[in-house]
Parts: sequence; structure tokens; C-alpha cells
Amino acid sequence: MNAEIVLFSGSAHPELADEICGHLDVPRSPVRTSRFANDCLEVQLQANCRERDVYLIQPIVPPAQENLVELLLMADAARGASAARVTAVMSHYAYARSDKKDEPRISIGGRLVADLLVTAGVNRVLTLTLHSPEVHGFFSVPVDHLHALRELAFHFRRGDLSRTTVLSPDLGYAKGAAHFAKRLGVPVAAGAKERFSDEKVSITSIIGDVADRDVIVLDDEIARGTTVTELLSVLRGYEPRSIRVACTHGLFADSALEKLAAEEDVTEIVCTNSVPVPFAHPKLTVLSVAPALAEAIRRTHDGQSVSVLFEH
Repeated sequence: MNAEIVLFSGSAHPELADEICGHLDVPRSPVRTSRFANDCLEVQLQANCRERDVYLIQPIVPPAQENLVELLLMADAARGASAARVTAVMSHYAYARSDKKDEPRISIGGRLVADLLVTAGVNRVLTLTLHSPEVHGFFSVPVDHLHALRELAFHFRRGDLSRTTVLSPDLGYAKGAAHFAKRLGVPVAAGAKERFSDEKVSITSIIGDVADRDVIVLDDEIARGTTVTELLSVLRGYEPRSIRVACTHGLFADSALEKLAAEEDVTEIVCTNSVPVPFAHPKLTVLSVAPALAEAIRRTHDGQSVSVLFEH
């Protein structure tokens, strides 16, 4: 694609946008966001979009509804300004958790928000580690679904992995954990989990060898930390040598980071900067996904394959 690339950022995560722009050597174009007296948002893209390849960097993070509407308005503004293509770069798509109708009269937010984005003018989506991979199919436009396993594996490969096991909290993320374990060349295990509500889960046992092992607990995201906390209580019964916790999206709601860090046998907590991480803690390591997102943007703009980013 020969059109000039233009990058805008919403207010959700401008630090990530600046880092992506730095890797691409492209300036972040300004956005003016204002609010009417009736509390409605108005967005103006303050750079030429006509026949440009426009990228809108905006993860859906708290306040999720505000950030979502801002992204929809940016997409509408870009389409109205005759952009050649509009790509939503959502390093975190929070509505991926709403992926099925598991109770009567339940809304499926993942599909609805996907439709809203397309209706607003999004022609392509670049996202990272969807909570439910099936949500990829909710979009009627092309989706590049990246993951952060390469960045996480590079971090953990710097240590001794001779007695390491990767542990998924549940069978739902066992496939992702298995891919991660393969990158490290170590075995994988999984918890047998049942979820009763957003704040209550039960893990009855662990499938796999974790006794006297260096365990890396891997999940796609940590919000309240309910699942990880429950898993740790079960894991201790197997007497592992050490415990480290890793995820892509470190949301850390309701003081989850402080609670996990207070666990004496948890030696390290690792996440990426896919979402803003305003907390600092000696046990916390934050890895950057900006290089991967920037490379995906560059390859998309140049019409090259993005699949190379999934290789070991």
C-alpha cells in the first residue's frame, strides 16, 4: 500500500502509542477530544487523513465504555475524512470476555462491539491475546491476532529452565500455555477450574507434574487475580520449588497486584504494557509489546505477511 501512514492515539494508552511511533519513526498525530454540556464526547483528528493509511491506537481498558466510544468516534472521523483504510490497534479488547450466551437473555458484547467498530468505519483490526480466540471470528473485517508469547519466552529463557513447568490456570488457556511451554522446551500442566461468577472460582486439582518444579503460572490476563490466587492455594499442596506468575494483560483491578506480590512464595510477576500499568513493585516486570505491534503495522502497511511474528 503506497498511501502515507498516519497514527492517532486515543486517551487510553498514549505511552504505548508513543513507543510504537518511535519504532516506526512516524509522529503521533494529534487528536482533540472535548465534551459537550450533556456529557457527550466529540473527537477531531487534527491531521490529514485523505487517502492515508490510518491507525487508531486504543486498547479497550477502564474506563472501558469511555475508551470504546472514543475509538468509535475516531474511526467515524477518519472515515468521514476519506481515509484509504482505518485500522483499530487494540492491544487489549476487553469485550472478548463476553463471547457466549451461557445464561438466558445474556448479551454477547464481543460480537456487538465488533459490529459497532465495523459500522463506525474500521476496515481492519490489530489486536493482542484475545481472552477468547473465537472472538476473532466475530469481526467481518480482517483481524491480525498477535500474542506476546515471544516476548514472555525471551524473558524467561534468561534463567535456568531445567526443572521448569508452565502451568495454565484452566483447560481453556491450556493451548496457549502449551505453545508457550514449547517455546521454552519445558512441560505443561493445567488446573481443573470451574467458574461460578466473576469473583468466585474453584480449582480442584492440577493435571501435570508440578511437584518440586519451578512453576510459571501463565494466563492471558489478570484482572482481580481471583483465578491465580485460587490456583496458588492448590499449587502449594504439590510443594513446588518456586512460583512465578506471568500474563499478557496486567489489569490488576481491586489491588490484585499488591495481593499477588504479598504472596511470599511468588518470586516474580511478569506482564506486558498492552494496558497501562500505573503501579510499580519490586516483584513486577513489565515487558514491551510496542516493537511487535509496530512491526505488525509496518508489515500491514507494506502488504507483507504478519505470520512471521508468530515464529519461534
